[in-house]
Amino acid sequence: MTMRRATTRITAALLGVAVTLSMTACGEEGGGDGGGQPYIAIVSKGFQHQFWQAVKQGAEEEAEKQGARVTFVGPPTEADVEEQINMLTNDIAKNPQALGFAALDSKAADPLLQQAKSQDIPVIAFDSGVDSDVPVTTVATDNKAAAAEAAKHMAELVGGEGKVAMVVHDQTSKSGTDRRDGFMDWMKENAPGITVLAPQYGGGDQAESANITKSIISSNPDLKGIYASNEGSAIGVIKGVEESGKSGIQLVGFDSGKAQVDAIKDGSMAGAVTQDPINMGRELVRAAMKAINGEDQPKNVDTGYYWYDKTNVDDAKITAVLYE
Repeated sequence: MTMRRATTRITAALLGVAVTLSMTACGEEGGGDGGGQPYIAIVSKGFQHQFWQAVKQGAEEEAEKQGARVTFVGPPTEADVEEQINMLTNDIAKNPQALGFAALDSKAADPLLQQAKSQDIPVIAFDSGVDSDVPVTTVATDNKAAAAEAAKHMAELVGGEGKVAMVVHDQTSKSGTDRRDGFMDWMKENAPGITVLAPQYGGGDQAESANITKSIISSNPDLKGIYASNEGSAIGVIKGVEESGKSGIQLVGFDSGKAQVDAIKDGSMAGAVTQDPINMGRELVRAAMKAINGEDQPKNVDTGYYWYDKTNVDDAKITAVLYE
């Protein structure tokens, strides 16, 4: 789909939002009474990666503790901005007591977030911040700091010199830009002998990331390392290197999931930064309940990150945050 066509379709979808929401707002209160339970609607960036399943698990566990009800939806892939907009539209129309939202496009959803604000639905951003003053707080990994940690380990792995490539999941979400910029900024400030190639974007799609990886290797036979910014990107990079037949390239990833953990254990990938998605889900629901109760909250809630590689992948502290 061309950018012009995609933009037109998203704009068309948004034009119907005000009508849809005004009609449903008159007929529904609280997203169905749920037996008096507070209802928290959660719209994630995807549903296919194990990361999102782990966030869902944490949210459901905390909701049960808090006596709340949650729903959790996400588009088929992290490139489906239009589908996420539709899901957000539908969930706002249910009039939840609070809304959790991880934006694929940090600007495209702003009219909907303004609509939620006008309906007195508090919004909690998670995983990715949004370019809006609507969210009462953002529950997320400090992605710039985590990416800097990945850069530090990459620099050590390549001996502080040579070419390093980046396969990033997108350039429209806050997590995508922060994981890109955090990596590049650390390298610029601390590793002058390393040349970081221009980032390539694979949408978090394994097949696309694999194809990008093969193209990078073909164009840069002296490449020493590749950084992949999320689970789908990392698995794609591992696959692309394998299919290229090239050896000796250091791979550093982000997130976990079984395929990625297995690659680290067998040496295909040197290491990665893992988030704590179960805790992210828990903190999301905690923040939503505080918002429902009118409690003050910090601007950001840091849910933590850890570097793991072959030396510590079986440590109890690491296995607790790996989402296999």
